[in-house]
Amino acid sequence: MNELKRLITFSSAVMLSLLLGACASSGDSPTGTPSEVQEIQSQLLGDMPLPAASKMIGSESLIIGRGDNWVGRVVLSGVQTPTDIYAFFQAEYPKAGWTTVSAVKSKTSILVFTKGDRTSTIELTEGSFSGPKTMITITASPKNANVVAPSKK
Repeated sequence: MNELKRLITFSSAVMLSLLLGACASSGDSPTGTPSEVQEIQSQLLGDMPLPAASKMIGSESLIIGRGDNWVGRVVLSGVQTPTDIYAFFQAEYPKAGWTTVSAVKSKTSILVFTKGDRTSTIELTEGSFSGPKTMITITASPKNANVVAPSKK
């Protein structure tokens, strides 16, 4: 009987630890007041509007450069539903001078915008049960990057 009680206690402790670990924040998003966070994100990402209360996931992002000329990938967690965030990007990017090239609304939604010599691709997926409502991946690159196909040997 004591063995069973000890096993139940141990199992409960492990489950609680896993649940708490799943809820923990990685702490790699900018912190401060909402206006300070917005300022940091605009310094990094320039003229790309972001949904309110979205948080950058630094460990999954790769930003080369800053401001209006950055390239790479930024991953954000969003507190709104994928449908609401899709509508946000459809409405706000054109206001910031971006032109919609393609928009596909589905389980994984993809939006493609261009502005000047830049292209931005936005991917929206539903978040996990215990995590953010929406995962947002923004990829930015030059529009006409010189891409060389691998040669056959």
